[in-house]
Amino acid sequence: MFTGIIEELGRVTRWDKGQDSGRLTVRGPLAVTGVRHGDSISVSGVCLTVVASDAESFTVDVMAQTLAMSTLGTLEEGAPVNLERAALVGDRLGGHIVQGHIDGTATLVSITEGEAWRVLRFTLEHAIAPLVVDKGSIAVSGVSLTVSSLSAPETPSAEAWFEVSLIPETLAATTLGGLVPGDVVNIETDILARHVRRMLQMGDMR
Repeated sequence: MFTGIIEELGRVTRWDKGQDSGRLTVRGPLAVTGVRHGDSISVSGVCLTVVASDAESFTVDVMAQTLAMSTLGTLEEGAPVNLERAALVGDRLGGHIVQGHIDGTATLVSITEGEAWRVLRFTLEHAIAPLVVDKGSIAVSGVSLTVSSLSAPETPSAEAWFEVSLIPETLAATTLGGLVPGDVVNIETDILARHVRRMLQMGDMR
């Protein structure tokens, strides 16, 4: 379990890709502090299990489903990634409950510059659109954010979008500050919204 508050910008140092899996090594001196074999670390929003580590880096295995669902397969050596260690019981929940189980990806459509902030607009897939609400929580590449605007429900699926507004700290401390239109990010919707949808679906079956 994570909070979506990024602790460190890591960097891919090795990416051994197979046909349906891979082994990823990331440099993150803070992220490996106190880490043990089997611990979870969120890498740009994807919960991964540490299989090896040293004082500077950690290594994780990435399975076929994760490669298909996320942007991890497109990473190259040297690429920056957002890192967050699993939350400790008793810590303050600075963001929102993030599982690291992403729903899919979204593409950055446009950037609007403000005086001290930046508004990013992303595509919104039809399958997850019901789980995204105005002023609700969403994790974008592992970063806990608030949806600042949303396309109307009647908007055609191909044109649906959501926006997030980023403060200077978020722009500087995460990979989101380096995004340009056309870039793809990992998306995880609010777990509470997912549970509500499931309950409604089960109710409709009765």
